[in-house]
Amino acid sequence: MSKKIVVITGSPRKEGNSFVMTEAFIQAAERRGHTITRFDAAMKNVGGCHACETCFKTGKACSFDDDFNTIAPAIMEADAVVFTMPVYWYSIPAQVKGVIDKLFSFYTAGKDIAGKECALITCCAEEDMSVMDGVRIPIELSAALLKWKMIGEVLVPGVFNAGDIIKTDGCKKAAALAEKF
Repeated sequence: MSKKIVVITGSPRKEGNSFVMTEAFIQAAERRGHTITRFDAAMKNVGGCHACETCFKTGKACSFDDDFNTIAPAIMEADAVVFTMPVYWYSIPAQVKGVIDKLFSFYTAGKDIAGKECALITCCAEEDMSVMDGVRIPIELSAALLKWKMIGEVLVPGVFNAGDIIKTDGCKKAAALAEKF
């Protein structure tokens, strides 16, 4: 069954390791017949949530008109959302954090977006797998709050320089993740 999958990236490095895994995932998902809509958050203008709680009252997800208002409708229509990003200082990169924070708009406005599938692709420079907890745990908890089903995670340690991912099985795992949808 073909699904609409929104992929939200969080790296500003177009040749970076998480981008390479993202491409592997997208290519595999498209081969399986899925429709992919990709948003590179680092190349978008998405501010942080202002907690004004006026979400969707202007007809848009966010009253502060930024690029989240182009991402939100895609999320609403999607069957699945995949977040891809590197770990930045043991946490989610700011480039994608604004998008994640603004998921609050669906919750606040009572928009029922439950039942979606969700996945995570992330990598970090250190070898310690727990370094990715600062990305993994918030994504898992956000998915649970929104009543999304986590169907898979690709967590790759030990990659720092662009291209290091090729020396790992990260791309293979990202492509295999597409089979779970």
